[in-house]
Amino acid sequence: MKKTKPIYQAYQGRRGRSVRRIAGIVLAAAVLFLLACFVYHRICLARESALLTPPGTMVDVGGRRMHVYTEGAGEKTLVFLSGGGTCAPVWDFKSLYSHLSGEYRIAVVEKFGYGYSDDSGGRSRDIDTILEDSRRALLGAGVEGPYVLCPHSMSGLEAIRWAQKYPDEVEAITGLDMAVPGAYEEMSISMFALQMGQAAIRAGIGRLLPGLADGDAVRFGALTGEEKDVCRAIFYRRTASPDMLAEAAAVKENARSVSEGGIPQVPMLLFISDGSGGTGFSEAVWRSFQRDYLEGVAEGGSVELDCPHYVHNHAYLRISTEIRGFLQLLPQS
Repeated sequence: MKKTKPIYQAYQGRRGRSVRRIAGIVLAAAVLFLLACFVYHRICLARESALLTPPGTMVDVGGRRMHVYTEGAGEKTLVFLSGGGTCAPVWDFKSLYSHLSGEYRIAVVEKFGYGYSDDSGGRSRDIDTILEDSRRALLGAGVEGPYVLCPHSMSGLEAIRWAQKYPDEVEAITGLDMAVPGAYEEMSISMFALQMGQAAIRAGIGRLLPGLADGDAVRFGALTGEEKDVCRAIFYRRTASPDMLAEAAAVKENARSVSEGGIPQVPMLLFISDGSGGTGFSEAVWRSFQRDYLEGVAEGGSVELDCPHYVHNHAYLRISTEIRGFLQLLPQS
């Protein structure tokens, strides 16, 4: 036994060096892979910058610029407010508003950290700050109220807050599968997962996943080929932006604030999805949130749709028809 011990120790030493060598090779390969992804990503970003001319107006809001897109004319002004994490709101809503701008003036507000707008630079994402930013951006773009608010998903909180604080500015709300405060009491939000997604996009790893940049607007909407390319270019710049992550971190507190403000009594028409495509809830649970909320609205109605959460990219023809009928019942402004 004494004679074999040195041989065993030598073997263990060689084995340990081999393991360390292999680990070093694997680590070096991983670093080179990540570096190659990052360099390729930066090259693509530079190439895609030619696609990113804002189609609307850039408005100064507190020293940073917000993008407001307008189209059409009419006695009523429809203001589209995007859901949380929707990278390119102007193009996300296009399939719907293009069927309405022949009769109404439409405006799409892109919040800080979204679309063509600047990052906020650390500006608070509490619900009242978000609301004031939107109001200032619209007025800066020459879009005056009263408004018919058309919020998707998380922006339902902003629309409700708007009607709570400035009822004279809100003619009605047409919710595009909008979230109501009660939904956030049960919603689970993983900030770690969002941060990992942000890191993967910034490192360029996201470009290796086919179809990752093809959201519902690209896959199901009525966009042109060039508009789809613009959507993809914005996706790689805006996915999990710092402002989006800050909104997600603040959303439960924002929902509590909105809930405490009560249910505003403005006409509401809510388009409700089947809960798939991003809500995190079953069809029955998701629809119950909006149904229950409407019980407190004197002039409220709903249209239930057999489609995923981004309803305006799946059922835009029916939604545009329903909106026109709803708006015809409102008093002329």
